[in-house]
Amino acid sequence: MARIPYADTDNDATRPLAQRIVAERGSILHLYQMLLHSPPVAEGWLGYLTAIRQQSTLPGAIREMVIIRVAQINRAPYEADQHIPIARQEGASAEKLDALAHWEGSRLFDATERAVLAYTDAMTRNVQVDESIFASVAEVFEAQQLVELTATVAAYNMVSRFLEALQIHSTDQR
Repeated sequence: MARIPYADTDNDATRPLAQRIVAERGSILHLYQMLLHSPPVAEGWLGYLTAIRQQSTLPGAIREMVIIRVAQINRAPYEADQHIPIARQEGASAEKLDALAHWEGSRLFDATERAVLAYTDAMTRNVQVDESIFASVAEVFEAQQLVELTATVAAYNMVSRFLEALQIHSTDQR
């Protein structure tokens, strides 16, 4: 159960943004229902995460594996629950998703995926990234995608920390 009640999405302060979220995303997930306690924060969050998820040039399967990996490391099950179906739609195999928690010992991941996952792990666990790990992703991606990859890891670390601090989970009642 979330630590504070979800925001009322049907009042004058929240209704316009709630309607926009429904129009853009189809529904208001628990995350956005909590964010709507602060409409300016919710609006900024929506813009930022929309850019990360829908306007990035990263391959969708890579992006979603990164998001799920961040969720695994940060023990944020809601985040993983939301992104596993998206990862499947983006072409990530069920086998890779099942092996993601132990990717280092798996032969399922190619060199690009391994470089991305090492980068994700380093950013999430250590914040600082060793030069050798950065060099591996820099061999694969141009500057734009390096920025997008870095922003994706950073953004979803923010998401998981928000979710877990407020105990937002898939099973919550609205």
